[in-house]
Amino acid sequence: MVEAQPARRATNSGPGRLLIAVYLLFAIAATSRAGLQIATKFDEAPVAYLLSALAALIYIVAAVGLARAGHTGRRVALICCSVELVGVVAVGILSLADKELFPDETVWSQFGSGYGYIPLVLPVLGLFWLWRTRRDPA
Repeated sequence: MVEAQPARRATNSGPGRLLIAVYLLFAIAATSRAGLQIATKFDEAPVAYLLSALAALIYIVAAVGLARAGHTGRRVALICCSVELVGVVAVGILSLADKELFPDETVWSQFGSGYGYIPLVLPVLGLFWLWRTRRDPA
């Protein structure tokens, strides 16, 4: 007899909708910021501006992964949230330790202080939501 697999809760339902909305808002904000910085003053702080562009890309892909809610979407969102958390912590530490390394701020500078620390909290919430909506234990 084959046991039915427990149902998986959808990542795009309930509080997941708010999480997706925040990811989309940050995708728009980071894309706009990075686009303007890259177009107008890229030579001043190329690493910082490219990191903002990377953050924007991660926010977009994470939102899509959470919205898709299937196996692939969950995996994509898990990877994005994990990379995002490592990135915001690493850039946060580096931006505080060596201010010359980032002559201009990125989305993740000082752990996202320019955005109310939401860039630090968002991947934690994303990972928590992915854990919370995993398959229910049998």
